[in-house]
Amino acid sequence: MSALISSRSHDPRQPPAQPCGNHSTGAANGSLLKREIRRRRTFAIISHPDAGKTTLTEKLLLYAGCVDEAGMVRGRKTQRAVTSDWMAMERERGISVTSTVLGFPYRGYEINLLDTPGHQDFSEDTYRTLTAADCAVMVLDAVKGVEPQTIKLFKICAARKIPILTFVNKMDRPGGDPLRSLSEIEEVLGIDAVPLNWPIGGGADFCGVYDRLTRQALRFSSESRGRLIVPFESAELDRAGGTILTHEEAQRLRDEVGLLDGAGAPFDRERFLRGEQTPVFFGSALTNFGVEPFLDAFLELAPAPGPRASDRGLVPPEHPRFAGVVFKIQANLDPKHRDRIAFVRVCAGRFRREMEVLLARTGEKIRIMRSHRLFARDRETTDEAFPGDVIGVVNPRQFRLGDTLCEDEPFQYEGQWDFPPECFARIRCADTARRKQFDKGLSQLIEEGVVHVLTDGATSSREPVLAAVGELQFDVVRFRLESEYDTRTAVDRLPYSAARWIDAEGEPLSRITLPSSSRLMYDHLGAPLVLFTSEWEITFFREKNPNLQLSEVRGSHALRPAGKRE
Repeated sequence: MSALISSRSHDPRQPPAQPCGNHSTGAANGSLLKREIRRRRTFAIISHPDAGKTTLTEKLLLYAGCVDEAGMVRGRKTQRAVTSDWMAMERERGISVTSTVLGFPYRGYEINLLDTPGHQDFSEDTYRTLTAADCAVMVLDAVKGVEPQTIKLFKICAARKIPILTFVNKMDRPGGDPLRSLSEIEEVLGIDAVPLNWPIGGGADFCGVYDRLTRQALRFSSESRGRLIVPFESAELDRAGGTILTHEEAQRLRDEVGLLDGAGAPFDRERFLRGEQTPVFFGSALTNFGVEPFLDAFLELAPAPGPRASDRGLVPPEHPRFAGVVFKIQANLDPKHRDRIAFVRVCAGRFRREMEVLLARTGEKIRIMRSHRLFARDRETTDEAFPGDVIGVVNPRQFRLGDTLCEDEPFQYEGQWDFPPECFARIRCADTARRKQFDKGLSQLIEEGVVHVLTDGATSSREPVLAAVGELQFDVVRFRLESEYDTRTAVDRLPYSAARWIDAEGEPLSRITLPSSSRLMYDHLGAPLVLFTSEWEITFFREKNPNLQLSEVRGSHALRPAGKRE
């Protein structure tokens, strides 16, 4: 095997080795847990809008055998829509609005793929979902390079030390330059980029990839415009000329690979796991060229679930007691049942259906009667789950974003679950006869974390204020209230640009000095906050109220485990 990789483990084309021998019940359970952890790969896909993230997700499902034919993001009526974009609004507009969990087996592994929205207005959902991932796949447009939203999402991953694999997409488009892509990754993102494959040709002449790990040239054949698995021929580079490649193609490839081998740094797995280096793959998700080699390499390179930080230190996945964190809540995943699903990332131990867990925030014991394995909007009952898995738990309204569920003494997994809103609007129910449905819909959207719903504290207030990270969230609220709750609404934008929560403990709110254009409000938990129209107003508020603390997010006490409140 090539010396390109400094340390390698098992062959990705074979399932992980199975432990053997006779053990006691405790030892056997420990062996089972360790074996199942090694089989898990949980990752998020991130990108700027239109880089091809959702298309790549669909093609990974195709090669994993989850779909017989790949769907299209903007398909005709005769074409199948993509699996991950299941909301009506997503399929109408051709954009991802909400994160999607896709769990499936592949070659002895259990894959948990987290497809995230690319648009910046939905980044709050993406940030929370990254908390559940062990690594990330960053999709870049070969022509446009590193774009603004990619930079923002990369910084989140870097801050959390999440390992990143890079897929440079759209190599079939004119203008793609692989060397420029590598340089831009290193210069803009500040991370070492090591290509583990290399494109053969480019633009209209892009025909395959050279696998630097196996030293094989792979030439692909077009098949139904990428809707089906594409066949390919392979040969060692020295034998590729005159067989699967022309002599000119083979010589050009040899020159390029020789340059990489001579000037490029080797891939260091430990640096990759520390988030200091990214392995880079080239391909085209639209035509499927390079998708299967990327998926196979991913299985070997991506880490299995590891320890996760909590207020009691690192908690290893091999811990014998179950623990998990709620990173997403989704209402109306199944419109027939109108229920709410809490997405729980299993972080430690073994989950079993009908087990009793402790809700760390309140100390309440809850029996999990219904648990599901998720595949976009589809779900099936699951009796057990292991670290790395994402399960859907029917939410009895006790759960909040960021809640830790555990069997043992209560503790709280670390993570940021609220983000400072920058957009504000008044929402009105257009049909008073549908007021009950309107209130129910808003209540469920609050649980999901789509928006904050604010009131002025007056019992007569019937027109709440919405606070969101991005403007498009207001369109999502209107669309979902109408499509899921049959309630028409009107949304009027407000001039505020920032919100700050107040730590007013021991200080009467009536004594607060407010700028003339600002406004005191309360969120759905009753926490006070002020809406401001400018940074000057925030500065003015601090000067006039020196004893008060302002925060961009609600106080962390909301998630502090029972028995630890100050």
